[in-house]
Amino acid sequence: MEGKNWFRFVYDYLIAEGYSQETAIYINVTIGIVAITIISFIVDFIVRRMLISVSNRIAPKTKNDFDDFLVKNNLPQNIAHVIPILLIEQASPYLFADFPDFQRGFLVFIDIVLVILLIRVIRSILNSLRDFLKTLNSFKDKPIDSYIQVFMIFVWMIGLVMAFSLITGQSIVTFITTLGALSAVILLIFRDTILGFVASIQVAVNDMVRIGDWITMEKYGADGDVVEINLATVKVQNFDKTITTIPTYALISDSFKNWRGMNESDGRRIKRAIILKAHSIHYLSNEEIQELKKIELIADYLDHRQKDIEEFNTAKATDKSILINGRNLTNIGVFRKYIESYLELHPAINENMMIMSRQLPQTPQGVPLEIYAFSKDKVWKNYEYIMGDIFDHLLAAVPYFYLETYELNMTK
Repeated sequence: MEGKNWFRFVYDYLIAEGYSQETAIYINVTIGIVAITIISFIVDFIVRRMLISVSNRIAPKTKNDFDDFLVKNNLPQNIAHVIPILLIEQASPYLFADFPDFQRGFLVFIDIVLVILLIRVIRSILNSLRDFLKTLNSFKDKPIDSYIQVFMIFVWMIGLVMAFSLITGQSIVTFITTLGALSAVILLIFRDTILGFVASIQVAVNDMVRIGDWITMEKYGADGDVVEINLATVKVQNFDKTITTIPTYALISDSFKNWRGMNESDGRRIKRAIILKAHSIHYLSNEEIQELKKIELIADYLDHRQKDIEEFNTAKATDKSILINGRNLTNIGVFRKYIESYLELHPAINENMMIMSRQLPQTPQGVPLEIYAFSKDKVWKNYEYIMGDIFDHLLAAVPYFYLETYELNMTK
């Protein structure tokens, strides 16, 4: 009653001065609105400054960083806004005592504002939890953003249900029943969100992609590191520093290449071929073998192989007036052995992983001789340097084995 009398102070004064009742009511409510607005701003400012000051003093002194993130994500400010709104709500029955219909609508509006502020408080807490989890090693590569967004969707849905209930005066059960009837429309509207949510769970459970993984997805032009995984999209920073955005559900509906296995292995694969002209491949004569023995890496191999071949041909009484008879060394076979010996001794090649030189099926351009090995260094720039160094040497070595490489003839 005292509060009501206080809010009617101006009204009583105006009536005493001879103003009409209607004029006194409107002037009284206008001054009351201005007064309560000013008081609310002052209260908001004082409470906000107090909470921020206390938070900034306490947060740095605690061992846990979670409270620091609460301050960073404006939790004190959002809580501070609740106090003046509650003050307005308590004052409105006295302020609008002469406008009962408007008062009911205004109280509904205030309740909706409180729901929104509550959602903002929850969002600040969830964002703080997200930032805190990202500082932990066990969560750095997890799609935390997706989970937080899912929680926020549920929070907003609950907030909308509460707002609907306040505006219409209907129970929450009635609203949920209505949503059930409109489920097909809801599924259509939130299709991407639902697909993204399911995809995020599958990506996390199956450990398909982590933040920091290098992935290649040609369909979307993505080739780089994953920098963010959220409910709807996956952001990939390509090596040219551009950002490619991929729908999250595309990770389970389309194929992509994840290079994590290479990063976690002991080496990065080198798999490239030298194309040799078929007409340059031939059996080696004794003179050519003697010349090749000057190459230190294969000298012992040639001695051993030549001895074995001569013993075989002698035992079989092979007519060696024609080279094709019996067993023989070929220049491509010796070159293949040279490549393997060279790779095995190369300091940048992991000798504990597969090292192989193999002949691929012949093509119209010639016979591909593929090098298959693993470099110890997996950094892209260093890897390219190592591979370039190896092929520089091997391409320069080709003529020593009486072979020729394929060259595209640009003359017309």
